[in-house]
Amino acid sequence: MTTSTRGTTKVPAVLVLEDGRIFRGRAYGAVGETFGEAVFSTGMTGYQETLTDPSYDRQIVVATAPQIGNTGWNDEDDESGRIWVSGYVVRDPARVPSNWRAKRSLDDELVAQNVVGISGIDTRALTRHLRESGSMRAGIFSGEAVGSQAELLARVQAQPQMKGASLYEAVTTKEAYVVPAVGEKRFTVAAIDLGIKGMTPHRMAERGIEVHVLPATASAAEVYAVAPDGVFFSNGPGDPATADGPVALMTEVLQRGTPLFGICFGNQILGRALGFGTYKLKYGHRGINQPVQDRTTGKVEVTAHNHGFAVDAPLDRVSETKFGRAEVSHVCLNDDVVEGLQLLDQPAFSVQYHPEAAAGPHDAAYLFDRFVSLMEGQRA
Repeated sequence: MTTSTRGTTKVPAVLVLEDGRIFRGRAYGAVGETFGEAVFSTGMTGYQETLTDPSYDRQIVVATAPQIGNTGWNDEDDESGRIWVSGYVVRDPARVPSNWRAKRSLDDELVAQNVVGISGIDTRALTRHLRESGSMRAGIFSGEAVGSQAELLARVQAQPQMKGASLYEAVTTKEAYVVPAVGEKRFTVAAIDLGIKGMTPHRMAERGIEVHVLPATASAAEVYAVAPDGVFFSNGPGDPATADGPVALMTEVLQRGTPLFGICFGNQILGRALGFGTYKLKYGHRGINQPVQDRTTGKVEVTAHNHGFAVDAPLDRVSETKFGRAEVSHVCLNDDVVEGLQLLDQPAFSVQYHPEAAAGPHDAAYLFDRFVSLMEGQRA
């Protein structure tokens, strides 16, 4: 990525998709060029949490909401220490932010963090194209980076695919850290950071859990050195088929029978540890309005998602695995994608979505209580 500074509102920009489709608009944020997988997010709110979610590493995010930036940027709602998206695509950027918590505009923050974006394009047409053709490689070029159509297309097509990409080690914490329990400490959890969001350990801390956040490369010895009552595997970017290290670690956790909870990438890791395959979705699930049914209760939840891969497990029967019986516990009501797994003979479960849901909704917060119940049961 190459970037320069402000004054972007009238600078021409172009979005080039790998299939040759081109959208022309104006620079938004930093000026220069960037590459990534073009995906769309259907959330009407929560753009700050989206942009700082490590699971969006190496992705150019298209906002389907028509106007973005109305609430500016504050210093409290970041889900990590930086913006992770490789590019941002909006239709109508707010000219002036209006929110009592705002410290600066979204445009200012994109410039400060050298994030290249584009505005003024028909994001509805772009979203329909990605739905029909699937998520694909793309590039945003603005200012002096704009060249001939053939040249830009060739550069986009030379970029690596998301399928086969190993990204979790690039986004994980470099050093272990502890999030203390709020109030009385009840449990200790080792959380494997595959791209964890800041609200996730906070949700556990609210329930009296002391959370030891460990790098994605942590060994079983390092995990059990904190004497965990449970082990958590976080969300994260990239292709789960490349995550042999986390799969091996989870396998050892399952062998020991320690209560286990995984979300998003962690759900895919559990799928692999149980012997299921994973595959890339055509355009994925991204946003805060995805309907999921908890098949254990029949309840339908509106949930927050950010994933382009899924677990290939049978929906119509209980499966026999080397760790006992397993079943699909949650399913997406839009397309029947597996949204959760649970073991019936061991204290382990996972979901494909984000129950911490910092930008909302909070329908799935009960899953942290379910994790607590597993640890209570094991202790008893």
